Amino acid sequence: MLNRSKLAAVGLLAAVFVAGGLAGWGGHEAAEREDHSPRGGRGGPDALVSMLSRELALSAPQRDSVRAIIVRHGPEIDSLRARVRPQFDSIKARMRAEIDAQLTAEQRAKHQQLIDQAEHHRREREGGGGAQGDSSKTTSDRRQN
Repeated sequence: MLNRSKLAAVGLLAAVFVAGGLAGWGGHEAAEREDHSPRGGRGGPDALVSMLSRELALSAPQRDSVRAIIVRHGPEIDSLRARVRPQFDSIKARMRAEIDAQLTAEQRAKHQQLIDQAEHHRREREGGGGAQGDSSKTTSDRRQN
């Protein structure tokens, strides 16, 4: 049976693993969006069509059909994203607070810088984000409120 310190170590290791996985996934998604975006923002349907065309060797009619499908479902995706974003942000904030509790003061400061940079890049990808509630605030702004 695991004693308390071993259980805490396993818990910390699991939290760091999850946080690293999420950070890696988020960084990969950001890089993918930036790579496929001709405007440097979210990229819209053209960025996705370009990536799919390149990866799947789509014909011109296929590209047109795929673009139409993406455009047709865009409002559904945006609506879902808007509904889920608060829950996602809440979980992300809890995870960050738990991770911060494991860090030294110097590590927490660096961690906050990394978070602020990621939030800045996300807002840039999303076209500024100021129109969507508090998404224009940095993570440290939200923690203070």
